[in-house]
Amino acid sequence: NEGNEYFKEKDYGRAVAAYSEGLRKKCEDPELNAVLLTNRGAAHFRLGNYRSALNDAIQAKKLKPTHLKAIIRGALCHMELKNFSEAIAWCEEGLRIDSAEKKLLETRVKADKLKVNVKAAWHLQCLSSALFFSLPPLQERNIKLVLEPSNEEEEILDGLAEISLGGFHSDNATGAKVHLDADGNLNWPVLFLYPEHEQTDFTVAFHENSRFIDHLMVMFAELPPWDLERKYLPSNLELYFEDEEREEMYEVNPEHTLLQVLQHERYFVKAGTPTVLVFVKHSPFSKKYFSGKRVHRL
Repeated sequence: NEGNEYFKEKDYGRAVAAYSEGLRKKCEDPELNAVLLTNRGAAHFRLGNYRSALNDAIQAKKLKPTHLKAIIRGALCHMELKNFSEAIAWCEEGLRIDSAEKKLLETRVKADKLKVNVKAAWHLQCLSSALFFSLPPLQERNIKLVLEPSNEEEEILDGLAEISLGGFHSDNATGAKVHLDADGNLNWPVLFLYPEHEQTDFTVAFHENSRFIDHLMVMFAELPPWDLERKYLPSNLELYFEDEEREEMYEVNPEHTLLQVLQHERYFVKAGTPTVLVFVKHSPFSKKYFSGKRVHRL
């Protein structure tokens, strides 16, 4: 299988594309489709696209409820997304199938230990970010940081252990941190928000010189299960960031790199995690979302 060969070569982007091509052939064998979804989820996982990997695990489990590899992958995705209660639930579901499955036993124990106070984790992330952002590489890039959560976020962290972003709640993205690679380039955790469907994607290591369009091509190689109208095609999407202080929206050129966006005079990185909002072009929802806000288009 071409996808498996790419996976062995650690070319995970091409592996995602190959598995997606296999799924597009509309094979009527649910077991084979479950395997393709699980394999594609594994490739997404290696790329740090944990939300996409989780979506594949969910779809694979629907096709074959006893598919342990899909259940393990789903549990691991929830761990990376810091959804520890969900990770435990997936582990328990798998252990009902095989009570001796080592990976599920280990993951459940780890998830139990990591069910910590999210507010404390947020402030620890802020402190870590404050120390990191005092280093020359970030000062040289002129990247602006906001360390403290808003009042609304404080309330949510106290109660629901969620972060409020752009008017809806997303999974907590704390844990992954910006870091320098061996070549002196920054790699960022980046949160993609889909307000119309209240969905997210979380990329754990977005290279500062990578373009947004390249990530979109991988993330939407196969349409997500929540896109029932099949509108979320890379060429049909618009990206924005929000200036909450001024209540203004700025359109992002998908051909631009992450660094180009972060260097915008009105972009502020919130608690170490850049955030981008994704909309379908000219959709009624986006028009309503932008209502009352000044929108700076390309």
